[in-house]
Amino acid sequence: MNGQQPPAEVPSEDAEAKTPSRRKAKPQVAPSDLHGPSPNIATNLAIADIALRGGTALARQAIERALLGRKYAPSKAARILKGRTMGESLLHGALAQVALRSVPGAIVVGGALLAKTLYDRTKAQEARREGEATLEDMAHSGDPE
Repeated sequence: MNGQQPPAEVPSEDAEAKTPSRRKAKPQVAPSDLHGPSPNIATNLAIADIALRGGTALARQAIERALLGRKYAPSKAARILKGRTMGESLLHGALAQVALRSVPGAIVVGGALLAKTLYDRTKAQEARREGEATLEDMAHSGDPE
């Protein structure tokens, strides 16, 4: 032969009917019959949006606390996170949106973060002192007085 295998035989419908199926037949449901918690699609989208945004916010907070928790006590880490300004939060959110919306945006934001990281590493002592001072200020402004 020329090295090719003959095509596999396709079982007939009669053969399929005679062999017992080991899997239970799944009920066929039309996509139009699937509903979320509400029969209103707009409400379901709002619920999904709120759940996803809430989950993302919780995950972000957990990651932030974990990163700060390596060096700071949990109470100080919480104060640092509370001490962020509205401008910082808006800037970080805007940068995240730019990075998520397009590949060039991700490259620009990622490149800027990489450049900042490399710059900080070359100026490690000075950057460490500046970072400590900034976090100390944030912790003081996040104190419940």
